[in-house]
Amino acid sequence: MNKIKIFKYFIVHKPFNVLSGFTSTDGKKSLKDFFDVPQNVYPVGRLDFDSEGLLLLTDDKYVTDFLLNPMHGHEREYWVQVEGVITKEAIQELKQGVMININGKMVQTKKCHAEILMKQPEVEARNPPIRIRKNIPESWVKLILTEGKNRQVRKMTAKTGFPTLRLIRNRIEKLTIDQLKPGEMKMLSQAELYNLLRIKKR
Repeated sequence: MNKIKIFKYFIVHKPFNVLSGFTSTDGKKSLKDFFDVPQNVYPVGRLDFDSEGLLLLTDDKYVTDFLLNPMHGHEREYWVQVEGVITKEAIQELKQGVMININGKMVQTKKCHAEILMKQPEVEARNPPIRIRKNIPESWVKLILTEGKNRQVRKMTAKTGFPTLRLIRNRIEKLTIDQLKPGEMKMLSQAELYNLLRIKKR
């Protein structure tokens, strides 16, 4: 009789300056320094070394294939601290899509949701803290994308003249980091995860 495989699902809050994998390179910290998970559990997709927030870890290849397939266009929400007081014009540019360089080729980003956050979201202070230039103010923006090109958010805000200072992924579909602090992890059941990511059961 064949045994039914029980897949494992974890969401983690990746801290700043941590690699999105369990192998360290160049002496950099990796997920292995913060999270202890069973063998063959790996991150789905990635967050840049200098980005923070939600990462999903699993050994369920069906989920991995679903989330990495651009045809599904699932929502990813980011909280972005940018240098300068961002303008309505810049927000409109972000909404409509901008031209960014991906591997030497200029690519138009898809239309997305963009809005100015009137107050800083409730997030833990970054360690190490951001180097803020006292004479230059900063703003917080919420971006909701349905694609994930290399360093896309940073390239988008830079294109509109407002470089990214801090980048936090808060949500994928209905899956959020919720009350997780940087370096914390939470285990989910398959039913919970499939519901939050809007994945149909096989």
